[in-house]
Amino acid sequence: MDIFTQQLINGITVGSVYALVALGYTMVYGIIGLINFAHGDVVMVGAMIATTLVVALVGGDAGGMSGWLAVGLAVALAVPVCMALGWTAERFAYRPLRRAPRLAALITAIGVSIIIQNVAMMVWGRNYLSFPHIIEPNIFEVAGARISILQLMIIASATAIMVGLLLIVHRTRLGTAMRATAQNREVAGLMGVNINTVISMAFLIGSALAAVAGVMVTAYYGVAQYTMGFLLGLKAFTAAVLGGIGNMGGAMLGGLLLGIIESLGAGYIGDLTNGVFGSNYQDVFSFLVLILVLIFRPSGLLGERVGDRA
Repeated sequence: MDIFTQQLINGITVGSVYALVALGYTMVYGIIGLINFAHGDVVMVGAMIATTLVVALVGGDAGGMSGWLAVGLAVALAVPVCMALGWTAERFAYRPLRRAPRLAALITAIGVSIIIQNVAMMVWGRNYLSFPHIIEPNIFEVAGARISILQLMIIASATAIMVGLLLIVHRTRLGTAMRATAQNREVAGLMGVNINTVISMAFLIGSALAAVAGVMVTAYYGVAQYTMGFLLGLKAFTAAVLGGIGNMGGAMLGGLLLGIIESLGAGYIGDLTNGVFGSNYQDVFSFLVLILVLIFRPSGLLGERVGDRA
């Protein structure tokens, strides 16, 4: 039971990050029907910026600045940079192809992903960047399992952000405009909704979520590298498909479920096979879930309700 609780906590922590990234996928897809495969690389940029800034501020494993203050400043820098990156991609790469066949936009998204990766490689190099151990490793016991203060902060922050996003989408004029645009762009435009502004806001919000997720990932795992966004993006896309891409609640549910499935699979199956199929093969569980969902329930667990997409 202790192993189950521990793996559940680890899965919820990782799943919270997947959910944040998946929300960026599902918001954009819900409004314009584009699968933005460059979104994972926006997460990577946020992680690289955060790591670089924290290293510059503290200079190593311990420094004069509080660890939480350094992380807060890293988030404050990473968010606007990633938002600018997402807006630029939408304005100059995706907007001209809005009425083009979907395959053209998909190929363009892959091209944008490659560009971001190569620019990041030129800026930060090929080597892994180490995130300093600046956060106090306070550990709490919960039902025989161990949970760190960092895990608690990741879960709490992700939950607060997701609740706030739901309130924006369902309780504000911007959210109403986003849902109207998702339902029918042409009619929403005739009703006075600025379609370009709404779509840009979807990219801006999604990129901000990606930046926060990038900081969480690099603080949790302690490393960042220019290729990290590819696999993380695929997993978040899997989470969005699992929950029902285009459905915000589905993205949140899919992210949490995927994180839990990964952790339980790596923990229990790893033990049963003496480590042969342990944490090194946890990616197998993610894509096995994707295959099964696409075969048996292509619309995802919560389906796709067009009127609620944002």
